[in-house]
Amino acid sequence: MTHAIVPPSEIARGHAAKRLGALATPPGALGRLGDLAVWISACQGQVPPQPIDGSDGVRLVIFAGDHGVAAHGVSAFPPAITGAMVRTFLAGKAGVTALARAHQVQVRVLDLGVDEDFDDLDQTTRAALQAHKIRRGSGAIHVEDALSRAETEQALTAGAAVAREEIAAGAKLLISGDMGIGNTTPAAALIAVGLGMPGAEVVGRGTGIDDAALVHKAAVVDTAVARIGDRADDPIETLAALSSADLAATTGYLLEAARQGVPVLLDGLMSVACALTADRIEPGAAAWYAAGHRSTEPAQSLALAKMGLEPLLDLGLRLGEGSGAVAAVPVVRSAVALLRDVALLSELMP
Repeated sequence: MTHAIVPPSEIARGHAAKRLGALATPPGALGRLGDLAVWISACQGQVPPQPIDGSDGVRLVIFAGDHGVAAHGVSAFPPAITGAMVRTFLAGKAGVTALARAHQVQVRVLDLGVDEDFDDLDQTTRAALQAHKIRRGSGAIHVEDALSRAETEQALTAGAAVAREEIAAGAKLLISGDMGIGNTTPAAALIAVGLGMPGAEVVGRGTGIDDAALVHKAAVVDTAVARIGDRADDPIETLAALSSADLAATTGYLLEAARQGVPVLLDGLMSVACALTADRIEPGAAAWYAAGHRSTEPAQSLALAKMGLEPLLDLGLRLGEGSGAVAAVPVVRSAVALLRDVALLSELMP
């Protein structure tokens, strides 16, 4: 059942802002932590906000998939790395899984479109990994559509189902992660369409491409956007033409979080591209999102600015996986703790 997106509670926002101003701290002393706490209160619809703690409170889903464009000179690494990294996530040995353990974040990995079958995994692990698989790989976006319309709808539905599953498991804050060699190219293309900007202004170096490859990558994005013409006006058609199974599913996941009234901490380029697309599909979705960190990819900052979001962290990260958002989880918990647990000035006065 699809729920219309209702904005975070303005009543709770007002009460939270009033409580923030009444804390036993100098006016404005909590800076952006105070603003973040007010946003969390508005999302939860209560003041003070509930703690976002415990082993189930924050949940990360990594959506994995391969991208046909990766075979066309836009990445510094071969597509085979995608499957290898999925196995690394499952083994708990990746950058994001190390951060998740440190900050009590539950991690789930899903293969939506990896170009292999994972026959080496045991049956139970493989079944869980591929529970929502759409296809192997995606079309190279500058020469063909990434997905059919039916596959796009299937991926959106799958992402929404995953969000509901994570919420039912106790999530008070959701994060989306990504894995897929070449994925910064379709993500940049989604943002190019969403902002009406040329490839040269949105592409970045991804996994570390050189200057010549960067120019080529911008040309690929421009060719892809030009190829779809007026279809770019329809965000679902844009997903079919320019995204992939994993990015379309991420978009569905972010949309459903907003529909269900659960806040999301965005990560880097991929999650932000999907968030921008989600807000194109259902305007108002972005009110449920906060930006975990600033990526080194230029398109991410441009899309965040369009949605009115300012990153919590700026550490020069370009790992992806959901790592920047996971690193920002302690900041969110700190903001909640301050609004909950700091005394009111009136309580200190005789």
